[in-house]
Amino acid sequence: MTDSPAPLQERRGFLAKLLAIVGGGAALLAPTALGAVSFFNPLRQKGRAGGFFKLATLDVLPDDGTPLKIAVVAERVDAWNRYPNESIGAVYLRRAGKKDVKVEALQVVCPHAGCSIMFEPGEKSGKFFCPCHNASFDLAGVRTDRTSPSPRDMDALEAEIRNGDEVWVKFQTFATGTSRKTAQS
Repeated sequence: MTDSPAPLQERRGFLAKLLAIVGGGAALLAPTALGAVSFFNPLRQKGRAGGFFKLATLDVLPDDGTPLKIAVVAERVDAWNRYPNESIGAVYLRRAGKKDVKVEALQVVCPHAGCSIMFEPGEKSGKFFCPCHNASFDLAGVRTDRTSPSPRDMDALEAEIRNGDEVWVKFQTFATGTSRKTAQS
């Protein structure tokens, strides 16, 4: 009868050790999970894409409606770093309307393959031109050649005049190579 209590005590010791390991693991899991969430949180943060940026004043834009390429400069943030005053893109701005002045804004990135569109001044008013696939667009950003490989017209951006003369543009980038205008973050 003296042999019987020893195995029972060993089983109780094993169960106590197992419970200690499980309890310690659970206690360690909470801070580890919180640390992982904190570490990866910057990856979940949204950028400033789609936000309004003050890009110019009306007196900078030519009165004749000639487009002007303006760099969009902002603080760029990736997962863990901040880069102040960095170019995040560019837009073409042009003054439209004689009596009721408004500003039109077009993305400089071609919707075909993401090349940079150039403005070529001409005798009448000029045109936009993509050197990657020889596509031409009029001043409103509409394709002038329907056989162009570009799947859509140039991407128009929302522009506002604030405080009488400040030009603010909602800067966005869009997916290339598709006929649907899909904003990217």
